[in-house]
Amino acid sequence: MRANIRGVLWCTIWCYCLASSQANLYKGYKVYELPASKARSANLDFMLSQLANNRTYYDIYTSGSQTGAPAHIMVHPEAQPQFVALLNEQAVNYKIINNDVGHTLRSNYERNQMLRNLYPFEGRLSTERYYTHDEITQYIENLAQLYPSRVFIRTVGRTYEGRWLKTIRITNGDRRANKNVILMDGGFHAREWISPAAVVYAIGELVENYETYADLLLDYDWVILPVVNADGYVYTHLSENTRMWRKTRQPSSESCIGTDPNRNFDFHWNEEGASQDPCDETYAGPKAFSEPEAIVVRDLIKSYAKVGKMYLTLHSYGPYILYPWGWTLDVPDTVEDLHEVAQAGYEAMFNATGVEYEIGPSTEVLYVAAGASDDYAFNAGFPISFTMELPPGGQSLFDPPASDIDGLVKEAWIGILAMARKVVEKYPLA
Repeated sequence: MRANIRGVLWCTIWCYCLASSQANLYKGYKVYELPASKARSANLDFMLSQLANNRTYYDIYTSGSQTGAPAHIMVHPEAQPQFVALLNEQAVNYKIINNDVGHTLRSNYERNQMLRNLYPFEGRLSTERYYTHDEITQYIENLAQLYPSRVFIRTVGRTYEGRWLKTIRITNGDRRANKNVILMDGGFHAREWISPAAVVYAIGELVENYETYADLLLDYDWVILPVVNADGYVYTHLSENTRMWRKTRQPSSESCIGTDPNRNFDFHWNEEGASQDPCDETYAGPKAFSEPEAIVVRDLIKSYAKVGKMYLTLHSYGPYILYPWGWTLDVPDTVEDLHEVAQAGYEAMFNATGVEYEIGPSTEVLYVAAGASDDYAFNAGFPISFTMELPPGGQSLFDPPASDIDGLVKEAWIGILAMARKVVEKYPLA
C-alpha cells in the first residue's frame, strides 16, 4: 500500500513549472476536508505524512493529527484524480470546501481593491479592510506624532528588499526606566493577513483608549512590530497569484525564493518540522538567521530579555494558543505558569464569544516546528512565550473576508488583554 501511495504522490518539478506559467496560478485547485484524526486510519495518516513531502502538488494547511480537527489540503488539478482515488480506495469520507481556489483568490483580490478605493487611508486605520505595510507604518508614525509623550517609533532593521521595519513602543508617559516589557509581533507568514490586522487593532486600543488600559501600562511598556515579513506581505498584495505566498523573498536557490522565517531561529534550528529543501514552505534557510527579518526579531528578543515578561507572536490559522516547546514533546519545567496564562486568554474569549481556542505545547497540540521564534524567546528569558493562531476564514481558510476582520481582531484582543493582565499579576515590577 505504501509503495502505491509513493508512486502516486511524487511528481516532477517540470510539471510545477508548467503550472506556474498559467495566467491564474491557482485555477482549478481544490481544498479538501478530511475527517478528524480520531476517525482516520493509520494508512490515511501515513498518506498525509507523505503528501506533506510533496508541496509541488499538495499544500497541507493542517493535518489535524494532534488536534483531532479535520485535515485541510489544497490539491493541484493534475493530482486531484489520483488523490480522490486514494481516498475512495480507503473508504475515506471527504468534502470539497473550495472548488476553485483561483476563482476565490481572484474574487477576493477584486473585493480588496474595491475596499481600498472605498476606504482610502487617511491617517487612521479601521477594520473595514486589510491595510498595506506602508499604511501600517504610516499609521504608527502618526500615532507617535499625536501622542509624543506616550508613543515612540524605532527603526529596527531592513528587509531583504530594503523595506524599513519599525517598532512602536507604547508607554504611559511617565518615562520611568527599566519597566517590564510585553513584546508582540505579527506577519511572520506573508499570507496570514489577519495577524497584522489583529496587531494593529491592539496598538490602536492601547494608544487611543489609554484610560481603559492604564493598568497594563503602569509598570509595563508594550513593544510591537506589526509586520515581520514585510517583503512577503507586500508580495501577497500584488495579485491573486501571489496571495498565498508564505515565506520571505530572499532567493533560496537558483530556482526557488524564500525561507520560512519561523524556522530560521538559532534554537534547535533545522531539526524536525523544518525542511532542508529550498523550495518547501517550511525551508529553514541555508543557516540560522539567514533572513534579515529573523535577525530583527532576534535582536528585539535579546534586547528585552532581562525585562521581557511575555513574547506573543500572532499567526493564523487555528484557533490555538501554543507555548513551548515546538521542537520536542518535552515541556518546560514552568509549564504550569504557561498554561495558567494561556487559560486566562482561553476563558476570556470563550466567555465573550463562545470561541474555543485549543491551548497547550506546540508539538503536542499542532506539530513539530523547530527553529521558531516563540521557543527562541522562551529560551532567551521570556517566562511567557506564545504563538497565538487566529481562527480560519474564507474559502481559502487563510483569507477571512474583510467583513470578518472586526469580529476576529476584537475577539483576539479580548484574549490578549486577559493574558496580559495575568502576566502583570504574576510578574510585578521588581
